[in-house]
Amino acid sequence: MPRDAVLLFIDATTLRWLPPLRSAWGFRGEQVVVKITGRNAKRVLFGAINPRTGHRLVLRRLRQRQEDFQAFLRHLRQHYPGRPLWLLLDKAPCHDAVHSQQLAARLGVVLLWLPKQCPELNAMDQLFKDLKRLIAANRQYRTIDEEAHHAEHWILALTARQALRKAILLRRFLATYLDRAINRSQIL
Repeated sequence: MPRDAVLLFIDATTLRWLPPLRSAWGFRGEQVVVKITGRNAKRVLFGAINPRTGHRLVLRRLRQRQEDFQAFLRHLRQHYPGRPLWLLLDKAPCHDAVHSQQLAARLGVVLLWLPKQCPELNAMDQLFKDLKRLIAANRQYRTIDEEAHHAEHWILALTARQALRKAILLRRFLATYLDRAINRSQIL
């Protein structure tokens, strides 16, 4: 990896207007009433974190399709112009799509694939896990956009140190894994 390259973990998460109910309380012996509606709007947050600096970028989209991922690639390129960009990511269909890989190559973005079924290896996934626990679960916002705004604000308001603490794996394991992944990965 070139010395001036920017290494980022990236992932996406879906926020739903009707949140997951992880806990509730009620009087003993009485049925708890949970109000729901027939519609469940959603927003997708694409996010990136630099494991060296803790710098984060977030992009809100309506869906998680290849066009949305491609918009996120362009967003990342705009924030890191002229520097090599290396992304650690899973093989979600929007990431693995031919047009997404072609765009990454045109933008000079190197895609490094994380192993399947290993969300614990993706630092951004760990940050999203905490976000859902603290911001999205057990409460309903007036609108889905209000929820997405709070989620974006939560991610970006963390200090670099807080973000790294919440998101990063054991440093020794991460360093070892990154060295192996970079040396033997399939690079676009």
